[in-house]
Amino acid sequence: MFGKDIGYLLKKLLLGYRIYFHNDVLNSDGRRILEEILRMLMYEHPEYRKLIYKIRRNPDLENILKLGELVLGKEVYELLDLAIHGPYSYRG
Repeated sequence: MFGKDIGYLLKKLLLGYRIYFHNDVLNSDGRRILEEILRMLMYEHPEYRKLIYKIRRNPDLENILKLGELVLGKEVYELLDLAIHGPYSYRG
């Protein structure tokens, strides 16, 4: 079980996709949030040290989604879709 703060910060990072990512890689503002997430994760679950190391070395969308799937489950893809396409779905 992961702490609530980790989940909240991860949701903030994903819902702010347009703010925190550039070409599917985290920018400096996004890295600040990610470092806080990883610091808490390392404190709570040191067994994920290898994953944390990999994410720090390469903070791209794919690795963030792996972390998100671990913490939030499949909800992570819904959050990303909401951040990219908005709350409305247009079919035409």
